[in-house]
Amino acid sequence: MIGGTYGKILHVDLTQRTSWEEEPPDEVYRLLVGGRALVAYLLLRDMPPRTDALAPDNLLIFAPGILQGTNLPGAGRHGVGAKSPLTGALASSEAGGWWGHEFKRSGFDALVLHGRASEPLYVWIHDGEVELRPAGHLWGQDTAATEKIIRQELGDEAIRVAQIGPAGERLVRYAAIMHDVNRAAGRNGLGAVMGSKNLKAVAVRGSMWPTVVERKRVSQVAKWLGANYRTLTAWATEGIGRGTQDSIMNWGALGGLPTKNFSLPMFENRHLLSGERNYEMFLKSRDTCQSCPIRCKQVFEHDDPDPRRRLDPVYGGPEYEAMGAFGSTCLVEDNLAVAKANELANAYGLDTISTGASIGFVMEAFERGLLNANDTGGIEFRWGDGDVLLQAIELIAHRQGFGDVMAEGVARMAARLGPEAETFNITVKGQELPMHEPRLKHALGVGYAVAPVGADHMMNVHDTSYANPGEALKRVNAAMPKPVGPMSPFRLDEDKMQVFYREVAWRHFEDCAICCHFYPYHYEHLAQALSGVTGVEYSIADILAVGERAQTLARLFNYGEGLTVADDRLPRRVMKAFESGPLAGIEITEEAFNWAKRRFYELMAWDAETGAPTTTSLQRLQLDSLPGLQLTMTD
Repeated sequence: MIGGTYGKILHVDLTQRTSWEEEPPDEVYRLLVGGRALVAYLLLRDMPPRTDALAPDNLLIFAPGILQGTNLPGAGRHGVGAKSPLTGALASSEAGGWWGHEFKRSGFDALVLHGRASEPLYVWIHDGEVELRPAGHLWGQDTAATEKIIRQELGDEAIRVAQIGPAGERLVRYAAIMHDVNRAAGRNGLGAVMGSKNLKAVAVRGSMWPTVVERKRVSQVAKWLGANYRTLTAWATEGIGRGTQDSIMNWGALGGLPTKNFSLPMFENRHLLSGERNYEMFLKSRDTCQSCPIRCKQVFEHDDPDPRRRLDPVYGGPEYEAMGAFGSTCLVEDNLAVAKANELANAYGLDTISTGASIGFVMEAFERGLLNANDTGGIEFRWGDGDVLLQAIELIAHRQGFGDVMAEGVARMAARLGPEAETFNITVKGQELPMHEPRLKHALGVGYAVAPVGADHMMNVHDTSYANPGEALKRVNAAMPKPVGPMSPFRLDEDKMQVFYREVAWRHFEDCAICCHFYPYHYEHLAQALSGVTGVEYSIADILAVGERAQTLARLFNYGEGLTVADDRLPRRVMKAFESGPLAGIEITEEAFNWAKRRFYELMAWDAETGAPTTTSLQRLQLDSLPGLQLTMTD
């Protein structure tokens, strides 16, 4: 058994109300490490192909990585995965907070949930013990109430809870799994998968510690971070940082803040949603994740005679994605309404990106005359209406009235409304785009297209990071065949794709290990930390190979579910140039996009025409040695 693991994966069958422990060979841990790679492997191995995402045979997998439970700064995150009810592809999302660390200390390396309970249940895992407990009294409760009741029942305020709110119970296709009430495994509809299993929550508590083989090597990495994070992490300083909210002003000035469903070049009144303004009006305190000194999580509070405009600090506060999705995407300038929208999303268990994008889509459909008040139950979905924004979230979470239609997501609504709606269907693989403009960051657009989960900004690159000398270029140049210098965010050339190939593998590795993407670690830091924890020597090439395995296994899963190279596309709207603003005249041409996509396939050793993994890629990554997989790809 290698360090950082217990050599045990816990399986729970909710139908039969039984559990068992699997003891995988060390090779599984060594090659996959955890997180997304482990999720894709277990789905390929154990789930029948073409399973309906909301059927009992879908597996819901909680997958921390080897770094969880070690107290390495940044390792407070964990992964969750399944087949997505939103996209039909791999669902894979990460959450911060404390749940992953606490689960790892309970004595298991991962949790796999099978079947469907005949009545609402929650799972209670503590120091190697597993209990299934009734949750009928929790069904319908919001997330804060659920966590409070579970802690009271079990008599321990330190218990950590992963759960769904009413949106997951009602199978909203972009429902989230909430952890510690305000940390979401938000994308891909994992909350709906959990709801389909009649599973309300997974509560965890542990006092075990996984073995760290060479603690000194891990401590050296932690000490480096302690000495450097304030200068290398822009939002780390107490007096300056406002979490990712500060990005509103920056991206807005550059034309990178999506506005009016990606149809306008700038959000003119972005200052009304700025981190500076929000902090002045609402800040109560700052929160953090396990073993993290940065404390980037803001906690908002606001009192108001109208309870609909109060902010409860238990739900934290909005990050950049929520401010963009509920704000600029819907043209809502009322920062209190946007912050309240985020609170409702956390209370009900909704992905903020897909929720805001779905509301923005309906606002555009209303403007174009494709919908009217007769269709929407009397609601006029006008751009910028904060009251309608909040009303829509209530309807979506409870699938009431027109909310039942909106709960299906943008792609299904567009198919329902017809060809004109497809022109403003801003999704990839059926998942709504995050709040980053591809017209500003061209390789990011390629990343949206090829990401296994649909449009995603985390398992991706942000071209602006490489536009100037700095830590991003230092990091990637450690693994480049020849060093590269600053490059335009609008370039799609060989140097950019060499950077893209390595940096995307790095991000996938971080989602396997698992470590926060916002940390300024370089490749060698996490290679050293992983080597110290496991006792197995990992080089830079080794950890990047983990990221490639995660992508290749995800690709195999998606191809088995019927996705093809045709699904690796970008909406035409976000490729076409604006006529004004900072990005006027800048487009992503079909020629450049198709070349870049093909070049990525070549670098991955996938088939250049179909994007399918080849026997060469499977053998190079040693995936053919994983037990239980039937791999049939050919060159």
